[in-house]
Amino acid sequence: MAKAKASGSGTRAKPWQLKTPSGTSEYQMYRDEAADPPALVCVVGKTELRYHLRCIEDLHAMLKAHGDWMLLGSADEQKPAAEGTVEAWGRSPKNPVGGWYGLKKGLRGRFGMYVPPLLEALGLAEVEHNPKNNRMRAL
Repeated sequence: MAKAKASGSGTRAKPWQLKTPSGTSEYQMYRDEAADPPALVCVVGKTELRYHLRCIEDLHAMLKAHGDWMLLGSADEQKPAAEGTVEAWGRSPKNPVGGWYGLKKGLRGRFGMYVPPLLEALGLAEVEHNPKNNRMRAL
């Protein structure tokens, strides 16, 4: 499995340039530490999604504790997330933020689509790159 490469440094001026796990779409991410709460900003075309910035460390810690592959299970906010997936964990009242990592109502989903490639690019996780049903695990 090839490690995803991300150009950029994660700032608004030089965002990370990433691809979805299936490799079909490109998007950008950057840290906005001045936001309240600090945010990880994801720009997909003209759409901007925001996640709690702490999701990077929290997801990595959860995956390490899980100790095995986990399905990504990406879903829009309006659709239920499959149990036992990264997406479900990103919405769970049992995660460290007590619910959604997504910060913009109506655009809180797709956590399992956009955050895993960043963890891979940062060297924190391994992500599969199949057309569907991708998984990830901590490194």
